[in-house]
Amino acid sequence: MSCPADPRTRHRRRLLTAVTAAGAALVVASCAAQAPAPPAPAPTGPAYGTRLQPELEQLARDLLVTGAVVQVRSGELGDWTTTIGTRTFRGGEPVQVGDHIRIGSVTKTWTGTVVLQLVDEGRLRLDDPVSAYRPDVPNGQAITIEQLLTMRSGLGNYTTSPEINERMDADPGAAFDPEELIAIGLAEPTGFPPGEGYSYSNTNTVLLGRIVEQLTGNPLETEIERRVLVPLGLTASSFPARTSSALPDPRANGYTYGTNVETAETNVLSPEKQEAARAGTLAPLDVTTSNPSWAWSAGAGISTAEDLVTYVQALVGGGLLTEGMQQARIESVRPIDPAAPELGYGLALARFGPFYGHTGELPGYNTFAGHDPERGNTVVVWASLAPSPDGRAPAVEMARAIIGELSGSGG
Repeated sequence: MSCPADPRTRHRRRLLTAVTAAGAALVVASCAAQAPAPPAPAPTGPAYGTRLQPELEQLARDLLVTGAVVQVRSGELGDWTTTIGTRTFRGGEPVQVGDHIRIGSVTKTWTGTVVLQLVDEGRLRLDDPVSAYRPDVPNGQAITIEQLLTMRSGLGNYTTSPEINERMDADPGAAFDPEELIAIGLAEPTGFPPGEGYSYSNTNTVLLGRIVEQLTGNPLETEIERRVLVPLGLTASSFPARTSSALPDPRANGYTYGTNVETAETNVLSPEKQEAARAGTLAPLDVTTSNPSWAWSAGAGISTAEDLVTYVQALVGGGLLTEGMQQARIESVRPIDPAAPELGYGLALARFGPFYGHTGELPGYNTFAGHDPERGNTVVVWASLAPSPDGRAPAVEMARAIIGELSGSGG
């Protein structure tokens, strides 16, 4: 279940993932060539977890995932946590629930929350034209803050640029300036007149990050820290400075089988590379400490499964915005494809069936964080490989299986 986005390019999916194409609508552990992880403990807990465990372990094998963590919170059916695989490729140390990972586009909801708080404070309005803050945006007088948040501005996506991909491959530690990213994005062709379509573009969110800095006079990391992370007690989460490529310990290393350039058009690797990966003759690239500044406000965040559970419950259930703004955020979610009305996107918030939240993918990590406000169920999954050689998003595939089980489960 990748974000509601154009599935033709890796970057439109890997940094965005929040709602998939209809065939993978709702929403890992070593690969066949890895040394076997320590045997899993005898299953305990709710019956749905016992049923899901072998299915998730098989998915992990099929998708060649190194490690994964699953957390489900359900007052109705009981809580369940499981871990699969190891912290490093062919390693022997199992992943842990408290391991740090990069959360990709879940970061967009942090940035979006800060923007909506500024709206609550009367410091900007959703119907303000972007040109009031960024005169350099083409047709900016016709693009609103709301359209940036809802991915309906029509602006191009800078992460499809060959320039970005080549530089990321040549220098994984490169620190990108947000203004450089914006300039590349604004030079891309627009997709449609503002408000007349939907196209997932990271340019939208980087613009919003810079507008936050303009209005507050503070670095975005400062505003995210004091407005989102500290109020919720998310002590294991952070929005790193652009110059930092560190991932705190404890951590799960992140892996990918394809370079940025060779997967620029599709996440699916060649049949030869897929076969080599399955046979164990092609090892994945360790991208744990690649600098995420190219994603900045759209995807550079760091967190843990436990923090994400707390966060997505507040994101969907309230606690960070005024009651009126929270309701407006939920109601803003609209279908992105008439053929798949269960998939939607709104004010930096995605919907997949009854679950609201977001997904995230950047090289090495795939995350799903969703909460069902009606049944009170919360699902958080991360995987330390992204994407799979066959193009699938591992955490999304696992979350889809979990949500399907919860939907039909009696316990």
